[in-house]
Amino acid sequence: MNVTGIALTAPKAAENNPHLTPELLASVLARYSRSNIGLEKILEKVDLDEADASIDRILKFVDYGHASIAGLTGGIAMAVDDISMWLAYKLFEIAQMADGQESSTRYISMDESSLLEPEEIGIPPRLAKEWKAIMLECFRAYGQEYDRLDVLATDQPELVRYPENAKPLVIKRIRKNYALDRARYFMPFACKTSMALVMSSRMWTEAIKHLESLPQEEAKRCAAALRGELTKFSPRLVKHSKSEFSFEAQARQDFEYSIKLGLETLSSENRPDEVWVKVNNDLPDFLPESQSMEEALKHRANRYGRCGSAIRRMRVGFAWNNMAIAELRDLNRHRTGHRFTPLVQNGFYLPPEVDPSPHQELLDRHTTLLRTLMEFKEPSYVYGLLLGSQTPFEHTSHADKFIYEAELRTGMGAHFRYAEHLSKALHKFIELVPESKGWITEGTAEPE
Repeated sequence: MNVTGIALTAPKAAENNPHLTPELLASVLARYSRSNIGLEKILEKVDLDEADASIDRILKFVDYGHASIAGLTGGIAMAVDDISMWLAYKLFEIAQMADGQESSTRYISMDESSLLEPEEIGIPPRLAKEWKAIMLECFRAYGQEYDRLDVLATDQPELVRYPENAKPLVIKRIRKNYALDRARYFMPFACKTSMALVMSSRMWTEAIKHLESLPQEEAKRCAAALRGELTKFSPRLVKHSKSEFSFEAQARQDFEYSIKLGLETLSSENRPDEVWVKVNNDLPDFLPESQSMEEALKHRANRYGRCGSAIRRMRVGFAWNNMAIAELRDLNRHRTGHRFTPLVQNGFYLPPEVDPSPHQELLDRHTTLLRTLMEFKEPSYVYGLLLGSQTPFEHTSHADKFIYEAELRTGMGAHFRYAEHLSKALHKFIELVPESKGWITEGTAEPE
C-alpha cells in the first residue's frame, strides 16, 4: 500500500492570483466569514512568508468550528496504490462527498499477481494456505471463462450487438469487454486496485476516523498512511482525524450484524432478482407542490438536465436482494443519500453465458471457507468474497438522483447487469409514479 498526496499548481492564467496553502485558504475564508472588510484587506494582513504564524493567529480564533473550517481547505487529492478492492469499496462508501476514480477491471490486467498476500490482509495463519489456493483457483476460472467467452463472441458476433459499421479496433474492444464483463465474477475481492480521491480536509479527517474504527487491519494501516500525507496539507486540522467511541461502537455493531446475517443466509446459489422501491412524496400543508410531473421533466435534453421541484422534493428508496459485488463497486459510487449493505454472500451470480457446473466444486469450497471465517468472527472474511458474491444493497436518495442513475446505468455503454438491475427498479418507480412515464429515458445498454 502506498498513499501519495498530490499538490495543485496554479495554471498560467491564474499565476497572479493569490496563492494559499490549504490551511491558509481555510483560515483566510474563515476570517472572511466573520468580517466585512473584504478579501483583499484580509490578504494584506497575511504574511505569505510567515504562513504558519498567520494560520495560527486566525485558527486560534475560529477553530471552535473546526468542521466547517476544515471544509474550506479545497480539494486535497490523494492517490492510494495497491489496496484491496474491498478497501476501495469501503473508502467510496465512507467518502460520500468525494470525487474519485478506481482502476477498472476492463482496462487493467488482472491475474494471479494481482492477489494480495494473506498476511497483508489478516487471513488467519491456519487458513492462509487454503484461502490462497482457493483464490488462485478462482483466478484460473476467470482466465478460462474469459478465453472461452472471447472465442464465443468471435464465432457468434450476433451475441455482442456491435454498432453498425463498427471499425475493427472498436469491434475488438467491445468483444473484449463482452468477455471481461461476464468472466469477472470469479475475481477475488482481495485483488489489488488503486484509487484516487479528491475532497476537503474536513472529509479526509472524517474518512480517516471511520477507517481507523474498522476491525480490518488494512483499513487501520490505510488510515495511518492517509493521516501522514494529510499532515503535509493541513497539519493543524489533522488532529480531528482520530477515531472516537461512536465510530468504534457503530463499526462493532455493523460487523456483528454482518456476521449474524451472513451465517444465516450464506449460499452459493444464484439468487433470483428481487427489487424494492419506495416513494415518499408527503409535503407540508403550508408548502404544497404546484408543478406537474410533465413540467418537472420535459425540459431536460438528457440526464444532465435539471429536473423541477416536483421531482427534486420526492424521496426514493431502492434496494436489491442480490447485488453482485462486481456491480456494487460501481453503484456504491453514486454519492447522494445513504447507501447500506451488510456485505455478505447470500448467493452467487454467474451470467447465463457461464455454466456454473464445471465450477461447482470450487464454489462449494469457497463457500465453506467463508463460513469458517465468519464462524470464527474473523474481520478478514470480507477478503473471502468474490465479485460474484451477491449481497443486499439499499440506496436512499431523491427522485432526480434516482432518475439520473437509472438513465445512466441503462444507457450507452452500460454494463449489462447494471442495466438489468436499474431497469427493474425504474419500472417499479414508474408503477408508483405513473405520471413520470414518457419523460424518463430507459436505455438499452448498447455498446459504445
